[in-house]
Amino acid sequence: MDTFLAIAAIICGVVGIIGAIAPIIPGTILSFAGLVLAYCTEHSSISEGTLWIWGIISIIVIALDYILPGYFSKVFGGTKAGITGATIGVLIGAFVIGPIGIIMGPFVGAVVGEMIKERRALDKALVVGFGSLLSFFVGTGIKLIAAGWMMYYIWKDLFELIKSIV
Repeated sequence: MDTFLAIAAIICGVVGIIGAIAPIIPGTILSFAGLVLAYCTEHSSISEGTLWIWGIISIIVIALDYILPGYFSKVFGGTKAGITGATIGVLIGAFVIGPIGIIMGPFVGAVVGEMIKERRALDKALVVGFGSLLSFFVGTGIKLIAAGWMMYYIWKDLFELIKSIV
């Protein structure tokens, strides 16, 4: 059973890191699930306190992922049209263009949303688009840091078990 749990933990950790970038995959949740799976192995050195701390951090990161786009949009003068455009842009960008669409989609979507719905001039819409892009980078950075640290704990905890299997 430990082998299954270890493999599942590593897969969750790796997919969690991917999910920190890809908006469709719940990266933080998967990374935390990997940490819990590693904890469930027979010889785990992860403490309950560590799980609680990373659980709280995960909740904060997930909340920030929802709060940051609106916050950055308001800071850069955006409206609901810009936020909606950024959301639509990231979804269309991810499916149509792929990885580069995940980055450029929110920017283009926010600019188009502001220009069409709010009838903003291009220069003001570009500022809002930049805010949306900045929000994406900050949010992704926070998620990558959290997912990376959880993967570190997973790997550190399971290293000896993996070494004995291989």
